[in-house]
Amino acid sequence: MPKHQSEADMGTGHAEDMHPGQTGEAPPETEAGCSSDTVANVATIGVICVGAALFEAALIPGMIIGVAAMLAPKALPRLGAAVEPAFRGTVRGAYKFGQKARHAVAEAQEQMRDIVAEERAGAPGA
Repeated sequence: MPKHQSEADMGTGHAEDMHPGQTGEAPPETEAGCSSDTVANVATIGVICVGAALFEAALIPGMIIGVAAMLAPKALPRLGAAVEPAFRGTVRGAYKFGQKARHAVAEAQEQMRDIVAEERAGAPGA
């Protein structure tokens, strides 16, 4: 017959009753703001890159592409948020430049029409 555990043996399910690492919390952050898993991944990738560079330098471009593909899903949302203000500013600047360019071209066309009209009016036989 199975032995029943008392509530004291089983714990209440609170974080203080759980063993370390079972609290359901995120891994502890380091001073740089990276989780310990990220630091371990970066260190592993670095060791592999150094090893590959020692044995075969031709593998490095493929490894760079692989690392970029691995990091892309995590980095692109942050990159997009960081680049969006610059992109918006660039689009606004291009739009304003286009408006000013159109205005300048319209002014130049009007001046050319005025000059042509004056020449036609002042030319003999017109």
